[in-house]
Amino acid sequence: MTIKTGDKIPSGTLKTMGEKGPTDITTEDIFAGKKVLLFAVPGAFTPGCSLAHLPGYVVNADKIKAMGVDTIACMAVNDAFVMDAWGKAQNAEELLMLGDGNGDFTAALGLELDGRGFGLGTRSQRFAMIVEDGTVTHLNVEAGPGVDVSSAETMMALL
Repeated sequence: MTIKTGDKIPSGTLKTMGEKGPTDITTEDIFAGKKVLLFAVPGAFTPGCSLAHLPGYVVNADKIKAMGVDTIACMAVNDAFVMDAWGKAQNAEELLMLGDGNGDFTAALGLELDGRGFGLGTRSQRFAMIVEDGTVTHLNVEAGPGVDVSSAETMMALL
């Protein structure tokens, strides 16, 4: 079942890069008591994600945070090493780069993408959501290729 506006974020554990390597971070750590703009991409370093999706959030990070967002988080079904390297390559220091290496959290959200036809296995659909204290207040899932409803600019209009 796909998560929808008004639903609570399911409990789960993701990975982020800490000083000593990959570090667990729970959904409670990420969302409890905070306003979070979470966006997900099918894969780090892929053309659409690197050229069209992530850059909008990097460029607008200060504006988004000035609109009351505590955390801007980028998630992909990649490991913490890949997400960390991608964040550094994209100058995404203001973003929380989250690895959902096994796709467990993505599956709990009901937002998987079957990328086997492209040799990618199971990935995340491209989406963005605003979550306030663990409850989804806005959810935009891309219907097909491209970055439109999940772009930084579109999500900023919802804040």
